[in-house]
Amino acid sequence: MLLVFLPRFGESAHMLRGIAHYERTHQVWAAYHDDQARALEDPTWLRSRPWRGVITRHASEGLVQACAELRIPLVDLDDTPTFWGVPKIRPDNRAIGHLAAEHLLERGHRHFAYVGFSSESYSNERGDGFAESLALVGHACTRLEIPYPGDNRPVWDPPQIEQLTTWLRGLPKPVGILACMDLRAQQVLSAASEAGFLVPEEVAILGVNNDLNRCELSFPPLSSVAPNSFQSGYRAAEILAQALAGGGGTAAIERVEPTGVVTRRSTDVLAIADRVVASALGFIRERACQNISVDDVVRHSHTSRSQLERKFRHFLGRTPQAEIRRIQVATIRTLLQETDFPLKKIAALSGFEHVEYMCVLFKRVTGQSPGAYRRLQATGNSQ
Repeated sequence: MLLVFLPRFGESAHMLRGIAHYERTHQVWAAYHDDQARALEDPTWLRSRPWRGVITRHASEGLVQACAELRIPLVDLDDTPTFWGVPKIRPDNRAIGHLAAEHLLERGHRHFAYVGFSSESYSNERGDGFAESLALVGHACTRLEIPYPGDNRPVWDPPQIEQLTTWLRGLPKPVGILACMDLRAQQVLSAASEAGFLVPEEVAILGVNNDLNRCELSFPPLSSVAPNSFQSGYRAAEILAQALAGGGGTAAIERVEPTGVVTRRSTDVLAIADRVVASALGFIRERACQNISVDDVVRHSHTSRSQLERKFRHFLGRTPQAEIRRIQVATIRTLLQETDFPLKKIAALSGFEHVEYMCVLFKRVTGQSPGAYRRLQATGNSQ
């Protein structure tokens, strides 16, 4: 029997899928998922069953020693320093930093910062990769790093949020920030809100791990670099199978390239130094699907319509009305692809009183009717 010793949340779910995929296609295993960490809390429990192999994200000296004594092959998926003689699969953390830099550079940022944990090797590697990539194109990176306090709550005690808030106030704006993990990015979001900064218009925030529980429920939703956790799990199962077959010679450590950046609202805007335009863009992003007009945007921005039109053309190359329509069409696309809502409901959710007008506008912008677009997306997803 195989012992899979992974926590239940975050990227571990994708690792489990990778392990399961290998098992289905290569090797029939009876696996036990120890998501309650019994093997960690009770060392005798590991010795109470005839395990053939272990895959874990909770590597410890005790677990490594027990597996060695019992002659059980062990593969480590924890993103920490390696144990001698134990194969380890880790994300390529420097590549994660490089991807993050490219993502923020593409959005026009010229000021950058990194928030991490000085005591964690993965965080140091991600920050180094981020700073290294920025330095290659002539940009500096401000870093704020503290020891990891071992607390997984989204918001820690007030002094720590106050530290982040004070630090954010001292950064030039707009600024693109990479946080070492989604939890830390959530804390930066909280600090930005506390300081009154617009996200992403003044402070764009990018996390790592693409933890859907954190990213989708944040406000605004959090962009994140996605490690290839599925491939990590698959590779761990493959290495374990080789060990069980009597093979060897695998490298002590293997690094898996990230899959890319999952873009959500927290970075999905061009970096614009003009406060009027930044404020107007934030208002449009929040209200575009609530049947707002350009006059509503003008009132929110405390400027004249002519000045707002001029600034939008200068910074974005389009009008405020075109930006409202762009957000509405993006919403329609998402609803057509991710739901089976009828067109009348999609029209209402995207800010159109008449479904006929929504269909005409959508086809004019995309070249396809909503129905044709939905059918095409369904065909692509089924392949």
